[in-house]
This record gives sequence, C-alpha cells and structure tokens, in this order.
Amino acid sequence: MNDVIDKTVLISGASSGIGEATVRELAGRGARLFIGARRTDRLEALAAELGANVGWHGLDVTDAASFATFADAAEARFGRVDVLINNAGVMPLSPLAALKQDEWTRMIDVNVHGVLNGIAAVLPGFIAQKAGHVVNLASIAAHFVMPSAAVYCATKYAVWAITEGLRQEHDDIRTTIISPGVVATELGNDITDPDIASALTTWRQKSLTPDAIARAIRYALEQPEGVDINEVIVRPTAAGM
Repeated sequence: MNDVIDKTVLISGASSGIGEATVRELAGRGARLFIGARRTDRLEALAAELGANVGWHGLDVTDAASFATFADAAEARFGRVDVLINNAGVMPLSPLAALKQDEWTRMIDVNVHGVLNGIAAVLPGFIAQKAGHVVNLASIAAHFVMPSAAVYCATKYAVWAITEGLRQEHDDIRTTIISPGVVATELGNDITDPDIASALTTWRQKSLTPDAIARAIRYALEQPEGVDINEVIVRPTAAGM
C-alpha cells in the first residue's frame, strides 16, 4: 500500500462534513493538505489546529479563476499537487413542479461546474508530471432517481460520467468516485420545502458519520501504483439510502 505521507492533497468544501473529516483523516496520516471553502474562518481554525502541513485559501468552486488561484496557491505552498478531492456540493431538493429554477442552477453550478473547474485547475500539472489522482464525491443518487431529487441526481450522474471519461482519457492519472449513502452532514440544510426537509431528517435516523467516507477516500489514495479504485459505494449497514 502507498502511504499518503508527503502527498499534497487539495480538498474543496473542507469547512465541514465529509471535507473536514477527510482533512483530519489525511492529516493524521502525514499528508500535506491544502483546503478550500467559502467559510474561511472555519478553514483558518482547522489549519491552526492541525499544524503546518495544512494550508488554506478561500474558494468558490463555481468560479474557474478562483479554483485556478486555489491550485496555484497550493503549489506555491507545497511545491506540487498530487491529489484533488472535489468534495463541495449542495442539495436543495424540491419537486420539479415547484419550478425552483434558481436552486436547479445552483446545484448545476456547484455540483457539476465545480467539479469541472477543479479538474481544469489541476489537469495540466498532472499531465506534465505524469501522475495525479482525482477523487470526486458523487452520491448513491448517481445510481437511482427519486421524487424531489431529479436535478440533484442528474448532477451526480454527471459527476460519475465526468470521472469515468477522465479515467479513459489518461493512463497516468487515477480517478475515484466516492458515492456515499445517507451521511449526517450539513448537506441539505438549504432545502426550502418544509416537507422534504422533514423527510431528510427521517432518512438521517439511519446514517453514516463523515469519518466513514474519509476512510474510504484514504483507502483509495493508499493503493499501490497501477491499482485504481474507480468507485466506492458506502452505505449505512441499516436498511435505507
């Protein structure tokens, strides 16, 4: 197994939930972390807690220039970039008939354009160094569709397709899709439909904690050269999503 010691790992959406848990998991294994999110106060506090091997920079994943600046800052701090973890995502679920078009646009911008912006920020460097690993957070929603989640599921299907396309195009670059089931995080806190918000609370009565997903990510990163963990689905043992 490869160790993550001395690998430079970029993580978006690192201020809470799966992102924060992954920062803690990888920092504990000796990785160099460069973490991004909009809530820079949380990033600063996390970096201060974990020490010199964790750098941070404000990041809006919907802005290609912001992601490019983030990646450049990581390289300036640590000398190279080895891994990108596209973790940022939003999930304001609603029925299509509610016509919440602003929320649809937001999901597409963060969940799809955000992933593409991350890939664009690191891919030239990965090609030049003939090595790199892109880990994209999809969802169990990439594998089925349910009422109120059509647009969200579509964005996660897109993440699956983008990741698979990247795998096929580059022999020297590893790709992994992590597809969590229900996880107890802030995802979905922006749901504006009260009935769906209540249903999400019910679903989360059987849920994973973010550290379970962080361990799955570490597992993918630690594989030896020539081994590419393309997809990991992680669900609660209890019946459910």
